[in-house]
Amino acid sequence: MYSVADIAWMKNAIQLAKNGLYTTGVNPRVGCVLVKNGQEIASGWHEFPGGPHAEVNALANSDARGATCYVTLAPCAHYGKTPPCVDALIAAGVTRVVVACEDPNPLVGKQSQERLSQAGIHYESGLCVDEAFALNPGFFMRMQEERPFVRLKTAMSLDGRTAMQNGQSQWITGPLARNRVQKLRAQSNVILTGIDTVLMDDPSLTVRDEEILNLPHFKQPHRVILDTELRMPLNAKLLSLPGEVWIYTCSDDEEKKAALCDLGAKVYVMPRHEKHVDLHFVMTHLAQQQVNEVMVEAGSRLNGAFLQAGLVDEWHLFVAPKIMGDAARPLCTLPITELTQAVALEIKQQFQVGEDWCYIARVRK
Repeated sequence: MYSVADIAWMKNAIQLAKNGLYTTGVNPRVGCVLVKNGQEIASGWHEFPGGPHAEVNALANSDARGATCYVTLAPCAHYGKTPPCVDALIAAGVTRVVVACEDPNPLVGKQSQERLSQAGIHYESGLCVDEAFALNPGFFMRMQEERPFVRLKTAMSLDGRTAMQNGQSQWITGPLARNRVQKLRAQSNVILTGIDTVLMDDPSLTVRDEEILNLPHFKQPHRVILDTELRMPLNAKLLSLPGEVWIYTCSDDEEKKAALCDLGAKVYVMPRHEKHVDLHFVMTHLAQQQVNEVMVEAGSRLNGAFLQAGLVDEWHLFVAPKIMGDAARPLCTLPITELTQAVALEIKQQFQVGEDWCYIARVRK
């Protein structure tokens, strides 16, 4: 049974982990608090890939002998880019380790608990587990299901339209909603769209929030384009901006592929699925590249394809108080003819963003 103080210290560790929301990249976001004699003596969080883990940052320049360590993810017990955190905790002389989530990485498993217990350190797990899990949905998804966590972002009018018939869509929502989208982009490893969006809008698909751009260790998310026939223009804006561009295609046009690679893009040739790039194959490949979180910003056809494929884990739906008319473009293209085929959603959150509304939903399986 955990005490009120235990819960409070772990919640502090969870808040610390959020400092790495935009900078930990493929690594999990982790926070750590060290407590001795009822007082916090040190804290830390994981800041960037290859840098010290949360426990090591907390242990630096502190006397942790006899302390309790509260950490949001089980300490690593293997050598990666840094030495095992369990070794650092043992050497520091902590006497108790309280963990929120077990690490799903097969390289960790139960090794952390076993190593710490063998050293005489009391090990507990499961405190504030849901809140800690929410820090890293993509890391857990990749480790457990071998695919990234997918967020679908859409912006529409009150009558469910995303662009005028001529493609005009800037701007349906207001500046506060667009600023929130910048933050969603920044916490993603990948921003994904289809070639039709590139041809129509010539988007940047970058994070432009100055506060985030000025964070130490922030890197632009990779931009992933699904381009079945390799129609990507060589003068597309996104090919000249900071960050990597990955193109998934089914085309065997080696000349076009070479030209795109010369511009710095990576081109992956994938199998077709019903005449298009196989979305499941793409997600598996992204997971193999250690991608945790994907944000989809696309048109109605690709939105519908992700929904049909069962690949939408979280839907951020921004709704503007506007009516755009029945000639405007719809939110999703889906082959639905009966009401029983409708996609059912569970609304997890809803709140106002300036003049607009945001709904965060889960697709019912």
